[in-house]
Amino acid sequence: MKRARIWHSPDFDPQRVRAVLFDIDGTLRDTDDELVQRLSRWLGFLAWLGEPTWPRRAARALVMAAETPFNALYAWADRWGLDNWLARIWPSRPHAADHGPYRLVPGVRAMLETLAVRYPLAVVSAGAEGSTLAFLAATGLRPFFRLVVSGQTYERTKPHPEPVLRAAAALGVAPQQALMVGDTTVDILAARAAGAQAVGVLCGFGTARELRRAGAHALLPSTADLMALLPPP
Repeated sequence: MKRARIWHSPDFDPQRVRAVLFDIDGTLRDTDDELVQRLSRWLGFLAWLGEPTWPRRAARALVMAAETPFNALYAWADRWGLDNWLARIWPSRPHAADHGPYRLVPGVRAMLETLAVRYPLAVVSAGAEGSTLAFLAATGLRPFFRLVVSGQTYERTKPHPEPVLRAAAALGVAPQQALMVGDTTVDILAARAAGAQAVGVLCGFGTARELRRAGAHALLPSTADLMALLPPP
């Protein structure tokens, strides 16, 4: 399959970036492949129909179909102050297992090692605090981040701008100097509403079309490609 190219809009300004904020699921964590692998085993009976690739293809279609309605549900719960209740009964997104094993998006660790030397970094996730911290601890990524924000850290969560605004302030930069990196429209919408720049990555669940429509300033084939978008040291 042909790999997507790096794209950025004319108003994207990499020189403005003074801090970088990351989503987790689909951005740092290869959650789509984790769940597709699990669903493929459950759908193994499809292979008996004569096509070995059918279980994985069906699993990927189901995972991608679940993403948009779940994001809409979480945004609705946040709007009505029910996100903490939702997190207790549904502690993570449907494609993220709290207990692992965890898969990183290929190349992410090396990218973070380089990036953390140049910029203060934060995690800004809409996921539950327990699953967010478990992932960072199990993968050894926690030391790269000066701040970790979960869906319950502040009163509002993405796509509301509060997490981006408060994360930028905690890192000592203006919102306009923050860069939000994520794979879904809620990441892009939160960044745009806060006045930050937004990068969409195509290694998760968002499509190029919907991320651009949400207002992404740039699109990357993978989170690991982020260094190619930023100015050299």
